[in-house]
Amino acid sequence: MAEKRDYYKVLGVPRNASKSDIKDSYRKLALKYHPDRNKSPEAEEKFKELSQAYAVLSDNEKRRQYDVLGHSGFDSRYTTEDIFRGADFASIFGDLGFGFGDIFRSLFGGRGFNRDIQRGRDLVYEINITLDEAAKGTEKKIGFPRTEKCDVCNGSGASPGTSPKRCTTCNGTGRVQNVRRNGFAMFMQVIPCSSCRGKGTIIEKPCGNCKGSGITKKHRKITVKVPPGIDQGQQLRLRGEGEALPHGGPPGDLYVYFNLVPHQFFKRSGDDLWFNLMIGYPQAVLGAKVSVPTLEGTFEVKIKPGTQPGKVLRLKGKGMPRLRGYGKGDLLVQVGILVPKKFNSKQRELLEQLAKESDLEVKSKKGRFGL
Repeated sequence: MAEKRDYYKVLGVPRNASKSDIKDSYRKLALKYHPDRNKSPEAEEKFKELSQAYAVLSDNEKRRQYDVLGHSGFDSRYTTEDIFRGADFASIFGDLGFGFGDIFRSLFGGRGFNRDIQRGRDLVYEINITLDEAAKGTEKKIGFPRTEKCDVCNGSGASPGTSPKRCTTCNGTGRVQNVRRNGFAMFMQVIPCSSCRGKGTIIEKPCGNCKGSGITKKHRKITVKVPPGIDQGQQLRLRGEGEALPHGGPPGDLYVYFNLVPHQFFKRSGDDLWFNLMIGYPQAVLGAKVSVPTLEGTFEVKIKPGTQPGKVLRLKGKGMPRLRGYGKGDLLVQVGILVPKKFNSKQRELLEQLAKESDLEVKSKKGRFGL
């Protein structure tokens, strides 16, 4: 596929479009560019582009990430199979009598329109971590409610000792054809089977634990390993820790987002840390050796004579670990001058003498300016 365009522009909808508007626009455009209907050379690529845009924008979680990350950031997290997994094309084209399923399988290698790869809903969990935990890595125990496969019937929905029976109305396909004639024309409509509600099977004796759904609500507890270098707003994707689907199918995923608790001393900027160092005026003028905090303990820095306010000292490798690389960022120490609000008579005398030697006008003890 050529360079990707903005998915909202592809579907011709505004960024605040509802899911219904997105669905309607996609159906209209997909019918126009379906390769079985449109034989122009660019129709196939256009159809693929439209379908990918719909798969992303029709999914709340994928759409949220796309809006935040844009194409480059989103594509680095999702494969083509991930993008199409769970997308609802069946309800859009289920009433049409020609092979939308076949064209999806040919264009995307079996992905996107296959009922068998639909999976459960994804879940989101937020974790607060300190800067020290983000620097060293840690483990967090979390708990959350989710739907899981029923332990009693093993997700089948049928009472133990029994099993779902193939629907005789649709012969297990979950769909039936409705043919009607109008003069010399014949119209064929493929619709979900009313006997099995599109499942392809019928449960004669439902499981008493899950009432035939194949899933139950449980409280899941897991330990999340937080890698060193994780930053504010970044996420971990835990495959299979989302919700289960009724009557089988792979579960969704769990997305763990991280909130970084503000630190007492440091401010983070990517892999670098910033620290404001306040020193006295004599230290700035004459130079000094000063200890500054780091994530690994204190470190001694040299203040050169004549250091100006705002000067930034860079301490290599004293920042955060790089999440997807080697080494660490830097600690940037910004120097400020600490001006005392109170001083004794000896200090005043010395300061007035310094001002006189520097030919500077200051307020004297008696309230007059000049010396």
